[in-house]
Amino acid sequence: MINKFYETLKEIIKKNYLYISFIFVMLATCLAPLPYYIYSGGGTLNVDKKVKIEDSYKGTGSFNLCYVTEIRATLPTYLLAKILPSWDLTPKEEIVLNEEETDKDVYTRDRIFLDDANVNAIHLAYQKAGKDFTVTKTNHYVIYIDENANTNLKIGDIIKTVDQQVISSLAEIKEIVSKKEVGEQITFTVERNKKIKECHATVYEISGDKYVGLSMQTTYDYDTNPDIKLNFSNNESGPSGGLLLTLSIYNHLIEEDITHGMKIAGTGTIDWDGNVGAIGGVKYKLNGAVRNKADVFIVPNGENYEEAIALQKKYNYKIKIIGVSTLEEALEKLEEMSK
Repeated sequence: MINKFYETLKEIIKKNYLYISFIFVMLATCLAPLPYYIYSGGGTLNVDKKVKIEDSYKGTGSFNLCYVTEIRATLPTYLLAKILPSWDLTPKEEIVLNEEETDKDVYTRDRIFLDDANVNAIHLAYQKAGKDFTVTKTNHYVIYIDENANTNLKIGDIIKTVDQQVISSLAEIKEIVSKKEVGEQITFTVERNKKIKECHATVYEISGDKYVGLSMQTTYDYDTNPDIKLNFSNNESGPSGGLLLTLSIYNHLIEEDITHGMKIAGTGTIDWDGNVGAIGGVKYKLNGAVRNKADVFIVPNGENYEEAIALQKKYNYKIKIIGVSTLEEALEKLEEMSK
């Protein structure tokens, strides 16, 4: 029975090999990634549902992250992007930081940025609400490797020691590098995929300054009282939801409802000290907030705010737009809107 099926299959392939070859070539062509990314209109995500704090308060309104839809271009989607005005093509070199970076490297870096934004948000919200937040561990992640670097370190490595010295800050790594001779090798002990590895990087010089060609990001492990859990899925990344997450956590921790019954959408990074930073994709995020009937759109001051106001005027968007530079300013403007 099996032999008969095998002989029949061989006969079909023999008679139709040109057609079958054509189909495989077309599939490979259509599915192969092109050196472009496609950005299109995003939407909103109720971040309140991502925050789990025992015995927390519930708002009558909601805080919503605004996101952008991003896909790697293939031939069919590339052609569609040339036709559809709401799809924008962006060359890969504008997304990756050098030609050697992979999609996995970009994703890993964005997840580190998300973790950093989450820690900043929790720290600020708990501090503002007078709740306990304690740093228990410091993590130094490799987030970029320069094209000039001679190293076997990878993006996502957590640095444990440098030349057998335990590192407590990124400044200490710079100091070690500055004392080395050009061409000298530095030994890094790192955690990679939950395993400890030994890596190396060679010192080089540009314009009188010494480098090993690494950029790093510090994030923290922590304890809180009350406990908090954030439920972000694997396909969610990047730091641009930091401000809205901070507001949501804070609203969970205090009795007063700072939403005042409004559906509040927005975007903006947040640093450890509560400063709000600029983001990309304002036109997509504002469009998503409008389509999902948000009452308010919070955006970083400066170019982001100016772009949002220009888009509001151009498309006659019926939404209140507020620009902020700090967490305190965001809280003040939300309070003003309730009066």
